[in-house]
Amino acid sequence: MSIRVINSVTVLGAGTMGSGIAAACASAGCKTNLLDISQELADRGKGNMLLGRAPMLDDPGAADLITTGNFDESLKLAAESDWICEAIVEDLEAKRSMFSRIESIRKDNSIVTTNTSGIPLHSICEGMSERFRKDVAVTHFFNPVKVMRLLEVVPSEDTEPDVIDSLAVFARNQLGKGVVYAKDTVNFIGNRIGCFWMLAGFHKGREARQNGVSVERIDALMSTALGIPSTGLYGLIDLVGLDVMHLVAANLDNNLPADDTGRKYLAFPPEERAMYDSGQLGRKTGGGFYRMLKNDDGSRLKQMYDPASGDWSDAAGTSVDQDAAELMFNSDAEGRFVWNLISETLCYAADLVPEISNDIVNVDRAMRWGFNWKMGPFELLDYFGPNEVAERLQSEGRRVPNMLNVLRSSGQSTFYSGSGSQFLAVDGTLQDVPEE
Repeated sequence: MSIRVINSVTVLGAGTMGSGIAAACASAGCKTNLLDISQELADRGKGNMLLGRAPMLDDPGAADLITTGNFDESLKLAAESDWICEAIVEDLEAKRSMFSRIESIRKDNSIVTTNTSGIPLHSICEGMSERFRKDVAVTHFFNPVKVMRLLEVVPSEDTEPDVIDSLAVFARNQLGKGVVYAKDTVNFIGNRIGCFWMLAGFHKGREARQNGVSVERIDALMSTALGIPSTGLYGLIDLVGLDVMHLVAANLDNNLPADDTGRKYLAFPPEERAMYDSGQLGRKTGGGFYRMLKNDDGSRLKQMYDPASGDWSDAAGTSVDQDAAELMFNSDAEGRFVWNLISETLCYAADLVPEISNDIVNVDRAMRWGFNWKMGPFELLDYFGPNEVAERLQSEGRRVPNMLNVLRSSGQSTFYSGSGSQFLAVDGTLQDVPEE
């Protein structure tokens, strides 16, 4: 394996993500440049690294390794960097313009990456020189960079193998990241499946609400009992924001294959559309599906929103006593909701291999490390029983997805064997699970 050593880094974009990447590189001992449109924005990004209860920089002295500047006067600093990481606004033309500027100054064999969360790399690199295309990749960090383990590394058809190897070695050894290898498809792995779960959740959640299941109860069902963080479905949407979800849906609409299952969930249901149109976006606007009020005595009151009536009510708190398998196969309204959303998500994931990844291991790791699920889609299928899931799908007249068919044809009963040391490959053979 040929490795390009990374000792110096330039990060383009000093927002939350860019500052987090720069802080991680400086903490690893790299000489780091942090650039933005203005010197003021770059300085603010550096200053923010030392703020908050969990600052981006544990060691304030690491800030001495960071030089700030602006794109017009300081882009030349990137000329000697081993790795140039673009983390500017999520806009195709803006990224293409920045890549063109980088190509005119960078040194030979420097690595260039984009931190895009979902724009295909081939779209950003279209028409650029062979010299540039062979050295470029995606490095998709999850926010906050310091906390989230996942780093998706994505090559284009032209990327040299040593670029990917070098990024992976640096990310694992110097940044402490869990590296997942994705293909150059829209939203890569984590956001392709995670955003499908959220967008499908709008529609399956609406059906559940119409059957008497409250917003709060839906979140209780769609959380810790299934190994999903306690924010649940609507709590996570409030955190992300309906405005961001709308942009995600628009990007998917522009880039998903015409026959992709996810297309039927891209349009917001009427109630969520009304919330979006009125500016009721989530935490950033003071409320979405939930809001926090302050009482006269200083205590806080959590309320939940009923999208159908438009009314707010106190969130009483609710818990789920059943385990995941009981929830999945219950026949009541709650069980039907869990089955409808989780089975749809697992089937979607099982149809995306090998489109988005060469194997199921990278898919499971992406969901565990990027969305903090305790089990990835194929691990969940093993937990529920792949044959049981396939039989129920058939009983409902639903199509059995690709990897479930591969499993059934292979003679294996689960996707992972040997206490998790082997996995089912796309050709139906068992292969060793690679080290994390």
